Amino acid sequence: MSATDPIRTSQEEAATPRTTDLGAWHQYSVLIVDDEAGMRNFLLRTLRNRCGLVETVASAEQGAKLVERCHFDLIVLDIALPGKAGVEWLHELRESGFTGDVILITAFADLETAIDALRAGASDFILKPFRVDQILNSIKRCFDRARLARENFVLRREVEELAGIEGLVGDSTAIRNLGGMIKRLAPLPSTVLIQGESGTGKEVAARALHRMSNRAQRPFVPVNCAAISPDIIESELFGHVKGAFTGANEAHNGLFFYAQGGTLFLDEVGELPLPMQTKLLRVLEERRIRPVGSEKEIPVDVRILAATNRNLAPEVAAGRFRQDLYYRLDVVNITIPPLRERAEDIAILARHFCQQLSAQLGVPPIPLGAEVMARLGAYDWPGNVRELKNLLERSLILGYFPLENLPVGAGPSATGDAPAASTRASLDEVEKQHILSVLNAVSGNKSEAARRLGISRKTLERKCARWKVRG
Repeated sequence: MSATDPIRTSQEEAATPRTTDLGAWHQYSVLIVDDEAGMRNFLLRTLRNRCGLVETVASAEQGAKLVERCHFDLIVLDIALPGKAGVEWLHELRESGFTGDVILITAFADLETAIDALRAGASDFILKPFRVDQILNSIKRCFDRARLARENFVLRREVEELAGIEGLVGDSTAIRNLGGMIKRLAPLPSTVLIQGESGTGKEVAARALHRMSNRAQRPFVPVNCAAISPDIIESELFGHVKGAFTGANEAHNGLFFYAQGGTLFLDEVGELPLPMQTKLLRVLEERRIRPVGSEKEIPVDVRILAATNRNLAPEVAAGRFRQDLYYRLDVVNITIPPLRERAEDIAILARHFCQQLSAQLGVPPIPLGAEVMARLGAYDWPGNVRELKNLLERSLILGYFPLENLPVGAGPSATGDAPAASTRASLDEVEKQHILSVLNAVSGNKSEAARRLGISRKTLERKCARWKVRG
């Protein structure tokens, strides 16, 4: 058999079951770059029923165009190509930030060529002709490395103490139960819906779920669905190809691409427009995305965590949220308690934020005396933990904690005693006063007010409409 023969076994061997444990490869995508049609066809037949996506091209230039449009976990690359050589393109790939594995193959090579290839960033080097099990085992090693990199935190996280869950601060029963639920759910692949008022720490819970999962070494990508225009949200999530629409002068990778192998956190998922809800449901069911303007679907391996600050069941009943998507997201749900329901944590949080923020800002911490703590404990905190943290930050910047710096509605009575719950302003009234004060501070700019309050503009507009606030 000559050196140019692609394989040492018959082509039918590609279709026979392998004794080697290859694992599940359906979530991986492969690009084959070889100028020999026989080799391309052989590798295509070998891999297309094993991998989620397999593409073949005859040159590095054609391969570069595909890499701009699609995500590939692995490239099988011939060294001797017409035009740009394989090793030269490999150098360019690594310089451009491509982190996937690359297996170099060639019929003509010596030790020096192999060393140059590995120095260029090749994951493996295979000499033609090769056996089917050689290429499959090489590919398996590449995919195993990616999988193992995401699993090394699991055992340690299973025995981690509750206090070790970063971001969850407090000693209340509610926060302990929340930590226990996160520890239970983190290693599972299930979609989780996180519910809670604005500012309670839904993203903190999502990040904890990610850090304690087998995806901890892969990206955590948060997306504020309310902050992205409905006109571009599909492109932001799924990406687009060059020329997909006016202004698309180059290909764009979506957030699903950047979250590959990791976690995508869809914050304020209830704000997604209905057409986008339909597309998201399809992705959750099929685990494939189609960039805008592309004819190709890309397999994705992404865990979805979603969050909402309002009850989605009434939204479903009103036809504003798809029932099938709601059930698909609500496989398991976590509810983050508002700060007013865990008042025993207020003092712990205040001290925690004072120490944390003083280190971040480079300023000395300020004393939190009994009177300050009493006022903090008497307040209903409509902005929840976020509002408390912002208050501490403002006080640290000022360098002291004047009583007048406390929110409206918090504070002791004229006798010095903390007010009874019955004498506090209603939660809605306190929230209204707080939001109106922020709106006044930004001269009625609702977008800026929403940013400062940590809520979406739509949420702010709904509240203003309920209170009949114009502007």
